[in-house]
Amino acid sequence: MKNIVLIGMPASGKSTVGVVLAKTLGVGFVDTDLVIQQREGRLLQDIIDKDGLKAFLKIEENALLSLDCENSVISTGGSAVFGEKAMEKLKKNAVTVFIDVSPSVLEKRLSNITTRGIAAKQGESVEDILRERLPLYKKYADFTISTENENVESSVEKIVSLLKLNN
Repeated sequence: MKNIVLIGMPASGKSTVGVVLAKTLGVGFVDTDLVIQQREGRLLQDIIDKDGLKAFLKIEENALLSLDCENSVISTGGSAVFGEKAMEKLKKNAVTVFIDVSPSVLEKRLSNITTRGIAAKQGESVEDILRERLPLYKKYADFTISTENENVESSVEKIVSLLKLNN
């Protein structure tokens, strides 16, 4: 089975849906934000605060390029799509699903935007971040689903149905 790569904004539900999707399919699960934290030995926000946004994006891309997994659901960080080489590598053996959620829902879910480790320029709003990333999410997505009015189980069912239809 190909990997399933989940892309989308922070707080869109990639990790939450990803864990349940992996359990449902009986495959592995990788959260690339956790991979970065383990490799670097510090929190994402610490990396951004101390090293800067540009350095963080490079660290993120290197972490993605180092991944070597099969039969897995891979939940990427929201900024993973800025790493062109990494995204091309991930897509070689994967189906990529963009989890789309509106800015208003993201704002409700992102009460901790300044401490969560979101790769954004100082003072950028959720809408600003989404506006910049949306063309990249669309570029790399094989499929797009909205989880906005869905619970985790129905989001997983949507993805499983898409995979079955296109297998």
